[in-house]
Amino acid sequence: MGTALIVLAAGRGTRMNSDLPKVLHEIGGAPLLHHAMAAGMALEPSRMIVVAGHGAEAVERAATGFDAGVVTVRQESQDGTGHAVRQARAALEGFSGDVIVLYGDTPFIRPETLEAMRRARTRADVVVLGFEAADPGRYGRLVTSGDSLERIVEFKDADAATRGITLCNSGVIAADRETLFTLLDRVTNDNAAGEYYLTDIVGLAREAGLGAEVVRCDEAETLGINTRAELAAAEAAFQSRARTEAMEDGVTLVAPETVSFARDTVVGRDTVIEPN
Repeated sequence: MGTALIVLAAGRGTRMNSDLPKVLHEIGGAPLLHHAMAAGMALEPSRMIVVAGHGAEAVERAATGFDAGVVTVRQESQDGTGHAVRQARAALEGFSGDVIVLYGDTPFIRPETLEAMRRARTRADVVVLGFEAADPGRYGRLVTSGDSLERIVEFKDADAATRGITLCNSGVIAADRETLFTLLDRVTNDNAAGEYYLTDIVGLAREAGLGAEVVRCDEAETLGINTRAELAAAEAAFQSRARTEAMEDGVTLVAPETVSFARDTVVGRDTVIEPN
């Protein structure tokens, strides 16, 4: 049956104050989009669909430049994440396996985390990636009952009690293709933003008697990029992770803070990298 990946990359990224689509800004010498796609490709998916919107032609070139087998589709109007995922329906005709929805501006999701979500799909119809937030801020909240996820409440629509929940939504969701699109067909835009939320499928699944579960990850994996300051912080986080992984793999960094890595850097064991 296999696994398909949908990568949402249609956002305008207004707060970046840039003509360049948000997902094409770089960390580690590569577009944010490529980092997200690489995590998904580690699962060896049967299909990968990238949903483009703002700056669609540039995003599509970047997506197919990363892997010529990627299919791109367009979200012509910015009507929410649920609407964006709907645009991938035709590209998944004939596919009957699991679908994982990722975000092109979230570069730190680990393949191991996505694999944990795929395993969880054997236990639950819908699986959501969540994290305990040190400062929940404006994240959507995950409302649970025991081991079951009951619903996701966007911050704009949350009451005071719900905003007190610290288990937050990363946005990454997995479900089988038929369940995903059946539930999406029932999603409305009756909410504070007037958008079609992908997250609404959890509540709809529970109403239909289907199971939903949370897979938890470290908050650092869920870091999304919306501003230049966040981009700079992401670059610093990328370099810190890359240096740590290199040293764990047997590379000596004499002065780690002076060494910068690219996403595709490969260094052999027992290599010594001098300062600068």
